[in-house]
Amino acid sequence: MNFIEEIDTSKLPQHIAVIMDGNGRWAKGQGLMRVAGHKKGSKAVRETVEASAELGIRYLTLYTFSTENWNRPKIEVDTLMKLLVSSLKKEIKTLQDNDIALRAIGNLSSLPAKAQRELEEVIEKTRNNSRMTLTLALSYGAREELIKSVKEISLKVKKDLISPHLIDDAVIKEHLYTHDLPDVDLLIRTSGEQRISNFMLWQIAYAELYFTPVLWPDFTKEHLYEAIYNYQKRERRFGKTSEQIN
Repeated sequence: MNFIEEIDTSKLPQHIAVIMDGNGRWAKGQGLMRVAGHKKGSKAVRETVEASAELGIRYLTLYTFSTENWNRPKIEVDTLMKLLVSSLKKEIKTLQDNDIALRAIGNLSSLPAKAQRELEEVIEKTRNNSRMTLTLALSYGAREELIKSVKEISLKVKKDLISPHLIDDAVIKEHLYTHDLPDVDLLIRTSGEQRISNFMLWQIAYAELYFTPVLWPDFTKEHLYEAIYNYQKRERRFGKTSEQIN
C-alpha cells in the first residue's frame, strides 16, 4: 500500500513524538560498534523531520538523549555528544530550507558546554521559522521534569504566589518543559519495544501509541506515513463514548 496517498491531510496529528530506539541493535546486527548505529540513525532523523514538515505536521519531538543514558559507557556518551554537535552544524541548512524552528527540552545544563553553545546557536538562528517546531529531548526524563515542576509550584505556594486549591492541569502544564507545546497526539516507538521509557508521561495522557519492529536506522518516510495512516484509522474518544464522538 502507498500510505502517503491514503493519508487525510485534514486529519493530521498536530504533535508527533518519537522514541528513536534500536541504534545499538542495528549496529550489532551489522557487526559494527554501537556508535555506528547512532551515526546511521541521523539519516532517519533527517528523513523524519523533512517528511513531517512536508506533510504539514506542526510539532515533532524526538527523544534524543534521556537522563538514564548518562549511565551508558563513557565512550558511547562522549561519541553521542560529539555527534549531537556535528549534526546540529550540518542540519542548520535543512532546518532553514524547510522553515523549521529548533528547540530543546530537558536538563540542558548537564550537557557539555560545547553542545550547549551549538544548541543555543541553532535555536537562535531558527527562532523565527514557522512551518514546524522540532523539539529535541536532551538529558530529558519525565519523572525529573515532574519533580522539577512540583518543586517550582511548592516554592510559589510557600511564597503565597499560588493558592494550593487553585492548582490544576493548567498550573502544572505551565511548569513543564513543554509548557508552550500542545499535548502529543501520536507517539511512535521503533525497534519493537513496547514501553514509554520515562518519556513525556504527562503529555502523552491521551496520545495514540504506535509500536513498530523497524530499528531506528532503518526508519524511513514510508514508515512515518504508515504510522500516521494507522493513527487516522483509530477513534480518539478522550474518555467519551463512540456515540458522543459521532
